[in-house]
Parts: sequence; C-alpha cells; structure tokens
Amino acid sequence: MGKVAFVFSGQGAQHVGMGQALYETYPAVKALFDAAEASRPGTLAQMFEGDGNDLKQTQNTQPCLFLTDLAAALALKENGIEPEGLAGFSLGEIPALALGGAFSYADGFSIAARRGAEMAKASEGIECAMMAVVKLPTEQVEELAKPYDKVWPVNYNSPVQLVCSGDKAQLEALGKDVKAAKGRGVMLAVSGAFHSPYMTAAVEPFGKALEGFALQTPQIPVYANATAAPYTDDVKGTMLTQIDHPVQWTRLIRRMAEDGFDTFIECGVGTTLQKLVGQILPEAKVAHVEDAESLAATLEMLRA
Repeated sequence: MGKVAFVFSGQGAQHVGMGQALYETYPAVKALFDAAEASRPGTLAQMFEGDGNDLKQTQNTQPCLFLTDLAAALALKENGIEPEGLAGFSLGEIPALALGGAFSYADGFSIAARRGAEMAKASEGIECAMMAVVKLPTEQVEELAKPYDKVWPVNYNSPVQLVCSGDKAQLEALGKDVKAAKGRGVMLAVSGAFHSPYMTAAVEPFGKALEGFALQTPQIPVYANATAAPYTDDVKGTMLTQIDHPVQWTRLIRRMAEDGFDTFIECGVGTTLQKLVGQILPEAKVAHVEDAESLAATLEMLRA
C-alpha cells in the first residue's frame, strides 16, 4: 500500500445537517464546532437548522464547510488514520492547511469566514455563475469557451470534466454550444464566479486580513490548487493566487500519484472528489467520510 492522502471538499454539496453526526459523536469535533460557534454566533444554526438558504450564501458556506471538512479528518485521526499528504478543492484547501499545521484550527475557521465574506463581496451586483461541463475533452471545452469574453475555464476537475466560470448569460449560451457538441452543462450550486477574474477584487482585502494570522509552512505536505505542487514557505502568496486562478485538480492528483499516493479519502460533504480522483486515477483506492456510516466503511477499506 502506498501513501494515504486526505482531500477536502469544496462548495456545491453543502446541506443542512452536515457534520452533525460527527459533532454528536467525537469530543474533538464538538470542541472545534463549539469554539467556532463562540467566535461566530449562529454558525451551528446555519449548519444544522432551517431550509438551507442561509447556507447557500458564500459568506456562510465557507466557514461551515471548513468545520465539516475538518470534522471528518479529526474523526479519521481519532480512529488512528494519519494522512501523509493533504489537498483541498478550492475552499477545501483551508482545512487542508489547518490540518497540515500552516495555522491553528481556530485561525483556519476565521480565515475561511473572511475568505467567504470577501468572495461574496466580489460577487455583489454581478450576474455570474459556474457551470460544469462533462462528457467532452478538456481541450474541446476550452475551444468552445474562447469566443466568450466573460467566461473562463477554471476548475480542471478531471479529463472529462471542466468547470467554467463567469457571466451567467454567456455561460447559458456556452451551455447551448456544449449541448450541440453532445456534451452536458450543469450549473453549480454556488453564488459567485469563483477562480475567475471576477474574484480579483477579493484578493487585496483577503491579503490584508491574512496579515493578522501566524502562517507557516505546513508540516504535512499540502498540494496547492494553483500550482499542483506542495506549498512552500510562501503560504500567503499561494493562498491569494488560488482565489482568482484555476484549480488544477487533475494535475494535482497526478502529481500526488507520482509522489507515491495511491489512497485518497475525501473529507467533508458528498463524494465529488472521490469520483474525480477515480476518473483521474482509475487504479487508486478512494473513499469518503462525512458521517458515521461512511467513516465505518472507509475504516473497513483501510484495514482490509
């Protein structure tokens, strides 16, 4: 067996009740969530109660997902599973960095909240969106997007899935082109054009906010979305670049495979990353953890 990696979910699959089973089971998770609630009152209500409308807003989604992602990792660690490498998809890079030791869990929660707030501000007054294109090769999607001046390929999810970000009307037009090419476009459950030039307005204020935190090189390798390589000592610069640059997920997972990783456990919500890793590395062992049932299945796989 090669090395084990934890990979952390990004936005899109959030739902009311996420993380609650682990909160009620593991003292470490309860302590994490309760501390977050004390610093940002109302967080647990957004996660566990209501119709989910508040949870869909980026300024709420990101800190809540940070907690849910990290909770899954803490539950794995409580059961003796330690990662040798980490990565996170978009927002998921923040809990990856926290678990890797780049900053404390408490600071990571505050960083996720500030990141979400600044990205939400950058989206205000703009009719923007994100669309996943499937069933077409990456290069073909890039060509289809070229005629649109406010649409950018941003999330290189797998060899057969590329997410485009930008102006909503132009994305809808691109969706028709994709359909004509026998592909499929799926609008994502997010409230901004993330990882595109629309997010550049968030970079400077987020950078100023990061000056208030103690950042250090991760003690466990954390592979960066923007570079597909492990973080070095420029933690702040790499975090800032990620906001308005593409997520190089396919390159990142292949780099991890080159570095000896063959087991990938998605920590957080849903199975999106589990499926993407399977598309990129069909030979890899993949699993996910978001509740007691999925945790038990993952532990059984690892111990088999």
